[in-house]
Order: sequence, then C-alpha cells, then structure tokens
Amino acid sequence: MSIINSVLGPLDTKKLGFTLMHEHVMSQGFVARNYPELFGERFLDRIIDGVAAAKQGGVDTIIDATTFDLGRDVSLLAEISRRTKVNIIACTGWWMNLPSYLAGHSPDLYADLFVREIQEGIAGTGIKAGILKSAADFGGVTATGEIMLRAVARAHRRTQVPIMLHSYAPEQVAKRQLAILKEEGVDLKRVAVDHVNDTKDMEYITWLLEQGCYLGMDRYPGLNLSAHARTETLKWLIDAGWVDRLLPSHDFGLATPLTFYSPDVKESNEKGNPYGYLYIKKVVFPQLKEMGVPKAVLNTLCVNGPRNFFEGV
Repeated sequence: MSIINSVLGPLDTKKLGFTLMHEHVMSQGFVARNYPELFGERFLDRIIDGVAAAKQGGVDTIIDATTFDLGRDVSLLAEISRRTKVNIIACTGWWMNLPSYLAGHSPDLYADLFVREIQEGIAGTGIKAGILKSAADFGGVTATGEIMLRAVARAHRRTQVPIMLHSYAPEQVAKRQLAILKEEGVDLKRVAVDHVNDTKDMEYITWLLEQGCYLGMDRYPGLNLSAHARTETLKWLIDAGWVDRLLPSHDFGLATPLTFYSPDVKESNEKGNPYGYLYIKKVVFPQLKEMGVPKAVLNTLCVNGPRNFFEGV
C-alpha cells in the first residue's frame, strides 16, 4: 500500500483498480479555456461522457500523460474526475525539447519546478501531480531533452514519484534514456518505458524488462504497428511470465482541437477506435482469450502492473 496524488487528493494504491496508464483525457486544455470553439460543441460534455462510459465498463483509474507543454489543465481534470468518479492522476515533467530560450539552465531549476507541482500543487490550484514524465523520440535523446530527463530524475530522487518515459522503440531510444537515469541514481523499477509495443523486437523488449523497468503496452488500436501485432507481443510477454510488469493502455484523447488533425486523420481515428477507453476490454481481452490467456490472468491485467509500479515493487 502507498498513498499517491490524484487530482482530487491523496489516493491509496489499493483503490487504483483497473488502471489505464497512458491516456490524454484533455490535451490542449488551456487552449480550450481560451478558444473553446476550436474543440467543437459541448467538448467537455463529450469528454465526461467518454470517461463515464469507461467507468461503467470497469475502468477505475486513468493516468493522464499530458504535460504542461502539451496543454495540461488540471482544473478540468479535477472536474472530470468529480463528475465521473474515475480516479485521474496528473503528470509533471516535460514532453519534448525545450525551446531555445529555456535551454540554458541547469536541470536543477526544472527539478525544483516539478517538485513544487508534486508537493505543493500546480499553478496555484493545490492539485498535485502523481507521476513524472520525460520524452525522447526518433533521433534519440537531444541535448535539451537530456536536460529535462535529468531534471525528472532529480525530482524523482527528491519525491520518490515514479517516472514514465515517452520513447521510440524502433530505434531503441530507451537504452540511452535509461543510461542517463542510472547516472542520476534512479532505481529502474520506478520507471515505465512507454510505447514499447511499437516494435516486435523481443530481444530489445526483454532487455528492458531485465533492467527492472515496467513496459507501457499502449497506442491501441494502432500507430506504427497494428492492434493485432501489439496483442501478439502482449501474449508473448504474458506467456514469458512478465504479466505483473505490463501496463496496457491506449494513448488516446477524447477531445483535441478541430485543427489538430486533418479531417481524414480524425475520421480514421474515430473509425479505428469506436470504443474509446474500453477498446482494450472490448477488443484486446477477447483476442487474448482466443489466444489462450486464462480469464484469471486477464482479470489482473491493468490491475497488478499499475499497482506494483506505483508501490515500487
């Protein structure tokens, strides 16, 4: 048992329940506050309807992976959580590269900011972050990306709040990310490497697990690889005995600015995932059952892994 920060206050890890570890309930929230028309009519009601449907379908907790630079709005997250009874955990940290005018500082400056958001609250709201996030994508860890990764590591060391990493599996970018975290003294069992199932390189995936990491098996129903290919990887890892270190999720947003995607991409996303935050339950779990995964194991998927991660097991 551990106590972690949710957007509505302290949360006992025993109450996490069925947890989706990487979603974007409300990206570009501060844009929505200023220009709500960019999100279409009733955008907040649409989000609440989607999260409420997830609750009715058995989802208890959602980790919102939206950092400040992705438009995080914790007040909106708190309202959504209150109205749906779904636990929501907000993150602090930084997604991609710092703009050049912010890049000339020590990681310690940013670590102080992240610690403040964990211990005191975000933007004067009193709502505290419950997870740290850093990111690197194709091309690897950049110089400014390294500043933020070291800042996240130092904030973790001071608070013991765990770390999620946006990473690019096809180029094995996590190898460099983990090396930096180890230099900073981070215990890698407090780290989740996300988007791992963008590759089917089982040697690389197994290597990550051997370092002690948890694996974000997300981006359902598909980006870079198909949903079925992702589920095949999930099945292989379950059979190999890693079920309690797996973190399935969707990396899905219920509302984005109307200008964020082209109409064709937006339509494709909606057709590809008509189930929202229940895609894993409604599509992936039946596929795993057909592949021979016992019901008892399915019942623990999205439960044991997230709880173990937050408890530092």
